[in-house]
Amino acid sequence: MAVRRVVVDHVGLVVRDLAASRQFYAATLAPLGFGVVDEEGDGVAFGVAGIDDFGLNQARPGEAPSTRVHVAFVAEDAAAVDAFHAAALAAGGRDKSAPGLRPEYHAGYYAAFVWDPDDNNIEAVFHGSRA
Repeated sequence: MAVRRVVVDHVGLVVRDLAASRQFYAATLAPLGFGVVDEEGDGVAFGVAGIDDFGLNQARPGEAPSTRVHVAFVAEDAAAVDAFHAAALAAGGRDKSAPGLRPEYHAGYYAAFVWDPDDNNIEAVFHGSRA
C-alpha cells in the first residue's frame, strides 16, 4: 500500500469568541483523539503530540470570523464519528448531517457533519473500505 502524502500542512480559523470556540473544539475533537497542543495569546492549536495542524485565532477588532469553511477530521473508526457528532451537539454545535454512510463519495465513507459556533461545516470521516 502506498504511503499517503499530506496535502495540507495546517488549517487556521478566525473565531468570534476564542474561549467559546476553544471549549467547543476541545469537546468535539476529543473523541477523535485530538486535543490542545499549544496556546498562546490570541490562539490555540489542536492536534496530537508534536503536530498542531488545526488552529483557532481570536478575530481582531473589525475582523470578520471565518465562516462557511469546511474542515474534515479523520476518524479511526465509525464509533469515533458517532462520538464526535454527539460531543459536538453536546458542546453547542448544530447538526448538519447525522452519522452515516455516504456511498455517493465511496462505499466505505462514513461521516457526520456539524455547524461550529461560527457557522463552519465541521466533519469527522472514517473511510472504511473503499471496495
